[in-house]
Amino acid sequence: MKRTPIGVFDSGIGGLSILRALRIELPHEDFVYVADSGHAPYGERDNAHVIQRSRAITAHLRAECDIKALVIACNTATAAAIHLLRAEHPDLPIIGVEPALKPAVTHSRTRRIGVMATRSTLGSAKFRALVESLTGQADFICQPCDGLADAIEREDTTKVIALCAYYTGAIGQFGTDSGQIDTLVLGCTHYPFASEHLSKRVGPDVRLIDNGEPVARQTHRMLKSLSSSEVPGRYVLFTTGERTSLQRAARHWLALEGPVESLSI
Repeated sequence: MKRTPIGVFDSGIGGLSILRALRIELPHEDFVYVADSGHAPYGERDNAHVIQRSRAITAHLRAECDIKALVIACNTATAAAIHLLRAEHPDLPIIGVEPALKPAVTHSRTRRIGVMATRSTLGSAKFRALVESLTGQADFICQPCDGLADAIEREDTTKVIALCAYYTGAIGQFGTDSGQIDTLVLGCTHYPFASEHLSKRVGPDVRLIDNGEPVARQTHRMLKSLSSSEVPGRYVLFTTGERTSLQRAARHWLALEGPVESLSI
C-alpha cells in the first residue's frame, strides 16, 4: 500500500514543536514539514499575506506530496486561514492550532492565567471567541509579544532572554497564591523553544502550557487512515528561507539529522 504523508507547515521553525508531538503520537506516520521562513514572521504580517501563503503551501503539499492530512502548525495561520482552506479542500482533514486556554483552565488553581501570543493571534476573531467561550472560568491576562518569534527564529539568544523578561514582567505577578498567575499559555508554536528562559522568569511552580500534545491527539482522531507499517515514519523538511537554521533547530530539538531542502513557492 502506498504510504502518504501528513503535511505540516509553519512560518518557520516554531512548528517543529508540533512536529515533535506528532511524531510521538504517530510514530509510524510519514511527515512533510514546510518552514515558510522566507515569508516570516506571520504574526507581524496582515491577514492577506498569511492567507496567500497558507493557500500556496497547501496547494503545493497536495500537488507534489499527496498529503493525506494537513496540520497548520501556526496559531496566526490557523486564525486567518483555516476556515478558507477547509472550504477549498473539503476532502482533506485539516487540523489547526489555538492557544491552549482550555487545558490551562483545567490546571489553574488561582484562576489567573497568562497568555503570550503574537499580536495577530490575540486580535483575531477566533481567539476572541475562544476567550468568550470560557467566560467566568478564569481571568486571562493576554500579552502580545512583538519580536519574540522572530528572535527565536534567528536564534538571537540575547534578545530572546530580554524579551522573555520584558513580557513576563508586563503580564504581572506569577506564583501560586491567590491573585497570582499560576499558569502561562505559550500561544505561539515558537515559544516552547524559549521555555527554559520563561521558566526562569516565572518560577518553578508556574505551569507552562503549549498545544503540541492536544494537536497531535486531534490529528490522530481525524486521520481517515493510519499507517499499517511497524517501521518508524520518515520525514522530509523544506524551507523557503535559509536552510541552516531549520537544520540546526531540527537537530537540536528533535534529534533529526536529515538534510533540509529548499522550496520556491
